[in-house]
Amino acid sequence: MIGDIITVKVDRPMGSVHPKHNDIVYSVNYGYVEGIFALDGEEQDAYVLGIDQPVDEFTGHLIAVIHRFDDVEDKWVVAPAGMNFTAEEIIAQTAFQERFFYSEIIL
Repeated sequence: MIGDIITVKVDRPMGSVHPKHNDIVYSVNYGYVEGIFALDGEEQDAYVLGIDQPVDEFTGHLIAVIHRFDDVEDKWVVAPAGMNFTAEEIIAQTAFQERFFYSEIIL
């Protein structure tokens, strides 16, 4: 799975506000992978790192999985081909939302 090419439909572009929690602003593009369903019954969520502007869709490589111990779903992390991030960098870039969960980064 890690290393696969993934297309993310971005429904929460960077700079947008969470639809239910107006104190959460997306500092990275965030969306879902069509046709792949997570354990919550919704399409698989994914963060897009390494892109510095809002996008509607992004195709890149799956570089990590954020495994949440206190939630039913994991989050995927997608980046441009050849771009990698350390676990610490992923934690820092997704902290705007992931700080509310107990998780680990699987590289």
